[in-house]
Amino acid sequence: MIPNIGPLEIAIVLIIALVVFGPKRLPELGRSAGKGFREFKGSLTGDQPEPDEPAAPAIEKSTTRG
Repeated sequence: MIPNIGPLEIAIVLIIALVVFGPKRLPELGRSAGKGFREFKGSLTGDQPEPDEPAAPAIEKSTTRG
């Protein structure tokens, strides 16, 4: 069973994470954790996750020389 988690416990965990990972890396870890959670939730419901960034258009190179 999960014990009751209050605001004090959440604050302590966030402070420890800030000390361990640093302020620059913490947002990146949050994004990757959220992305993983969305993918996991989508796999349970059968939904296909939408890509974060649209696909870049293909660049066509000209074969004619002038």
